[in-house]
Amino acid sequence: MVPEINLKGWIETDGTVLTTEEIASRLTGGAEWLTACGGEFFLTWGNGCARDHMGIVPGSCDAGTVMENGVVTGRIMPDPPLLPLADAIETAVLLRKSGGVVAFSGGVDSALVAAIAKQPCVTLGIAGSHDLSHATEVANEIGLDHTCVTVSPDDIEDVLRTVIKVIPRATPVDASIAVTLYFVAQWAGENGYSHILAGQGADELFGGYARYLDTDDIARLFKEDFAGLAVQSARDQAVAGLFGCFFSCPFLDARVVRAAEAIPAERKVYGGVRKRPLREVACGYMPREIACYEKKAMQYGSGIWKVIQRTARKNGYKNSVQGYMNQL
Repeated sequence: MVPEINLKGWIETDGTVLTTEEIASRLTGGAEWLTACGGEFFLTWGNGCARDHMGIVPGSCDAGTVMENGVVTGRIMPDPPLLPLADAIETAVLLRKSGGVVAFSGGVDSALVAAIAKQPCVTLGIAGSHDLSHATEVANEIGLDHTCVTVSPDDIEDVLRTVIKVIPRATPVDASIAVTLYFVAQWAGENGYSHILAGQGADELFGGYARYLDTDDIARLFKEDFAGLAVQSARDQAVAGLFGCFFSCPFLDARVVRAAEAIPAERKVYGGVRKRPLREVACGYMPREIACYEKKAMQYGSGIWKVIQRTARKNGYKNSVQGYMNQL
């Protein structure tokens, strides 16, 4: 008997996205086949459920598990062949593009995703912010369907109150990122998008943070930062879930992770340049000056962090954004 299924996200095997009918049919023979699947999904059927390897899509079971009758019966561990980095990224983006919108800041991560996906892109920021102007220039240069959303500073305190209630940890960095993503997800949900292609994971895989330029143990940093992605993902998906969508992450595809891990750490950051392998791939899709542009994180480039700081001071917290958030 073919079971009734409920699928959020998408499931693929060997680069082919499965239809719901194909998934239901395969489940008539058991659920073991799910352990080799890629994709971003939370799947339920009868007394079973399964969630993708990285735990991108939220669900009631742990990331990368298959459960039946309340018992873990399998671990989802996709094992793709090792591909050149450019091929891995292109495959990962193309698998995710259908029906999605790209969260676009104009930095190399989102620009590469957008250039491959050729899907509509959205940029948000306070009026006059760096991201709105820079992203518009990049979008025009590489020919993207691009929308700018101007955020009112007056809305940010209310949004901050909202996201603090749903994110796993309310630090100033996490909360400011969550506020920024809130406006992206709000626009996506209001415009009928089920998922948002984003650049999450690129900094952790390729060395995007400033601290990678000043360490004597870069391999340890990569390991620690990659391990921290689970909490970041929980934050981002909790915000997107407020609007019935999720953030889709091509750089966290098993193919891309495998290709990135095959590159020695010292080849990812050197000569004062972060994310070198990623920038080299991006040069195949856009002018070098765009691929090599050093851009601030979205909470800074969008102007939202400055508004949060000003609001904290206005509320009596001159030197402590954390104190202000605790009060909220």
